[in-house]
Amino acid sequence: MCEKVLRRLGVKFWRMRGWDTLAGEWYALPGIFLSEGAARRAARRRLKQLEKLQPSRVSGGQDGVQDQVFLVCPDGMLQRIR
Repeated sequence: MCEKVLRRLGVKFWRMRGWDTLAGEWYALPGIFLSEGAARRAARRRLKQLEKLQPSRVSGGQDGVQDQVFLVCPDGMLQRIR
């Protein structure tokens, strides 16, 4: 709902999306961000959570099977956060 309103008003926003490496599937992550900086900070917090939930010593970290976090830019492009 918020996204539709923001789009209609012409407000640019960022979102986050997760990639489940094992399942090979995208999943939604909460949050709508009005600045790239806010989105990047939230993505880094998510990576810290993933490190607790899927520790590198078990998952191989970002180069292994640990889930990945992406920013969805206002133009729809994806940027992987490491």
